[in-house]
Amino acid sequence: MERAEAEAIVTGQHADPFAVRGVHWLDGSWIARAFIPNAETVEVLDLKLQPLGRLQLIHDAGLFEGRLDTDHHVIPIYRASAGSRTWDEVDPYAFPSVLGELDDWFSADGSHLQMADRFGAHLITHVGVKGTHFAVWAPNAQRVSVVGPFNQWDGRRHVMRRRFGSGIFEIFLPDLGPGNLYKFEIIDASGRLLPAKSDPFAFAAELRPGTSSKTADLSAIRWSDGAWMNGRNQADQTRVPISIYEVHLGSWKRHQDGSFLSYDELAEQLVQYVADMGFTHIELMPICEHPLDESWGYQPTGLFAPTSRFGDPIAFARLVDHAHRNGLGIILDWAPAHFPTDAHGLARFDGTALYEHEDLRKGFHPDWNTAIYNFGRREVANMLVNNALFWAERYHVDGLRVDAVSSMLYLDYSRKPGEWIPNEFGGRENLQAVSFLQRVNNVLSERFPGFMTIAEESTAWPGVTSPREMGGLGFSFKWNMGFMNDTLRYLARDPIYRSAHHDEITFGLMYAFSERFVLPLSHDEVVHGKGSLLSKMAGSDWLKFATLRAYYAAMWGYPGKKLLFMGQEFAQRDEWSDSRGLDWDLLSAPAHDGVRSLIRDLNRLYRDTPALYACDCEADGFQWLIVDDRNNSVFAWARRGAHDQAQTVVITNFTPMERMNYRVPFPRAGRWRQVMNTDAAKYWGSGHGDVESILVENVPMNGLPASATMLIAPSATMIFNLDSQVG
Repeated sequence: MERAEAEAIVTGQHADPFAVRGVHWLDGSWIARAFIPNAETVEVLDLKLQPLGRLQLIHDAGLFEGRLDTDHHVIPIYRASAGSRTWDEVDPYAFPSVLGELDDWFSADGSHLQMADRFGAHLITHVGVKGTHFAVWAPNAQRVSVVGPFNQWDGRRHVMRRRFGSGIFEIFLPDLGPGNLYKFEIIDASGRLLPAKSDPFAFAAELRPGTSSKTADLSAIRWSDGAWMNGRNQADQTRVPISIYEVHLGSWKRHQDGSFLSYDELAEQLVQYVADMGFTHIELMPICEHPLDESWGYQPTGLFAPTSRFGDPIAFARLVDHAHRNGLGIILDWAPAHFPTDAHGLARFDGTALYEHEDLRKGFHPDWNTAIYNFGRREVANMLVNNALFWAERYHVDGLRVDAVSSMLYLDYSRKPGEWIPNEFGGRENLQAVSFLQRVNNVLSERFPGFMTIAEESTAWPGVTSPREMGGLGFSFKWNMGFMNDTLRYLARDPIYRSAHHDEITFGLMYAFSERFVLPLSHDEVVHGKGSLLSKMAGSDWLKFATLRAYYAAMWGYPGKKLLFMGQEFAQRDEWSDSRGLDWDLLSAPAHDGVRSLIRDLNRLYRDTPALYACDCEADGFQWLIVDDRNNSVFAWARRGAHDQAQTVVITNFTPMERMNYRVPFPRAGRWRQVMNTDAAKYWGSGHGDVESILVENVPMNGLPASATMLIAPSATMIFNLDSQVG
């Protein structure tokens, strides 16, 4: 080897190390070249440990070369020694490429849908040798190396093969198994060494504050949720009960010393609790790896890695599996709207704006001090599509709640004039983000029937839940932010003044069926100085509890799927803090335990009553009975199932005044059984209005054929199911 080429190898500057390192046919024989810093002698063996010769030191930095006693290409083992120490290394430069031309083609085309199987770190057997294959996209890099404790973080040791034309770098490292830390060392096009980068496709990560990726064997996951998955895939999610318990895993409960529960502890405790409470799904605030606890996961650096805060990837899979076996779905909060600019993450990954936009008017979020994905770049959008598929396929999750969709849809989101660039038609719509969202929803629905995508979208963007072929975004559901804002504003008012704001309850029905909605009382409403839900209710402590109970029951009777953030089910008094567990000791107080009992009963009633869920997304499933009694702040409506006449009636009184001899119209005459009264004594109510049933007479009222005179409890919601009808 010429001196200049040897110098390029030992300094890590060689443009194509696979052309000179490893085993090559030269001048009628096979030769081997190995770069092993700190070695003094190197003996060559084959995989059967048969000797093939010795290599000579040709550069003091540790570069060896020599002819092999073989008549065919071999995979050599280098037995190196220095002083009394001896060690073996299998030569990674003697192996052929793992990736193929189709990987190059489909990756560059933006249509590769098995990227999680090809990129990142994969434990495989290659040419009969076990090891780990690494692949990363860094098209503008001059050089990419895998570094870790296994090579003393020396970027000269394992320089990766460049796949020309695709921007992909790869290398197979023999004998490297699971649990190894690693990063990518990248030299940019100008020759500048960048901060070492974690793997965008890593399956696992080092526990913070460390930022390294970690090799992991996902083939070790074992599933026992076949019955759940088959049932989910056959379900029409719009016509089944969906009651979601939103959880921040780091602050649901903690150990006495303040440390986190593990995935396995959460599988046992959280799943049992949520199943007992009657919810249908657990929504996890983002669990993709993230560097800062206080970001709650919304600034991820490892989109393919469940955070190591609570355990390893296999333990997370056990949590999902255990939830499914206990009848609970798992929804993940997913944050493709932005990513942090941490030096070890995606920002300026190969020295250029690879995943983000170069122009900050497109590529920077002023609200969150984060970067914005370049959705118009095929490789970037495709990586995100593959990430969504990954969680559905590898971890069997049942849905993704997509965070901050509004910020993706509008180019001028939270920007002043001059701080954004219009689209090609001069508008404010981010057409590239629209195409990305349409594609990810389309691919997920095609590949995983029954899988849900839920948009947190706070504007009036049309067709969020309409199919792509109709110009929609294709989401399964959208968070109904208007319902949440209007109702909480209404209930914060003194009951005396609510009559002047009656439409804050009724207005939501003007658009309730324009999209398929989830009604969210999420973490966003109980943090950053907003107080708890209980504290938002007006009046005395008794009235706060009564109003909250009435609100919950009205919400469970309102069209739309349900979502409640942890702690709200027992009326947490203090605002949520991510730095501690919930105030579980409150359950020793009857008022708080009464709210929890109410939520449990509401969930069971909801799941057992098709009229309350089967037509959540259809106007035919709802009928106002009392809509204009603003003086008494009384509301009443009927719900019906897909093929049934109205069979459930919800009556709500949002004042602390008991309404005696109050006449309520009903859809039909007959005996109606009371199935819920939030003023019942078992919920810490006053016990007013408790009856077994009422008889509704053929007395027309408000255009309806029947009515009944009844007592309506103060600050309460009462629900009745038709028991038997009269002709």
